[in-house]
Amino acid sequence: MKTTYVRILSAFLGLAAFAAATRALEIDQIIVNVPYEFVAGGKTLPAGTYRVKRANDHDTRVLAITSFENRQGVLLLSSDISPTREDKPALRFDVIGNQHFLSRIETADHIFTIPVSAKTNQLVAMKNQTTPSASSSSGAN
Repeated sequence: MKTTYVRILSAFLGLAAFAAATRALEIDQIIVNVPYEFVAGGKTLPAGTYRVKRANDHDTRVLAITSFENRQGVLLLSSDISPTREDKPALRFDVIGNQHFLSRIETADHIFTIPVSAKTNQLVAMKNQTTPSASSSSGAN
């Protein structure tokens, strides 16, 4: 009878450890659908479904964004990280002319600010022969 209890307790503890490990792997990971072409890390990425996650466990500022459809992706360096308790994962974009620039990544754990350079803003404005207008839009799950 004691052997049965020990086995059940061992199985329960094993499942609890597995669940904790799975949760640790999911920190700062989101999957989002972006309905338009956008620029991230200096690279133009097509519309589609993307996974955003930490590139490694050693530097929380480095994120990887990868397309599900065509495996295109880019590494991003966040200029600012702040904790959050809201569970509203999303990507935020600065819209300049007719282009969307990834400027913020919100996960269930953190908010990452992705810098969009002033030089980029100027180049896009000149290309579109318009003045820069900083509006925002978002892509969400």
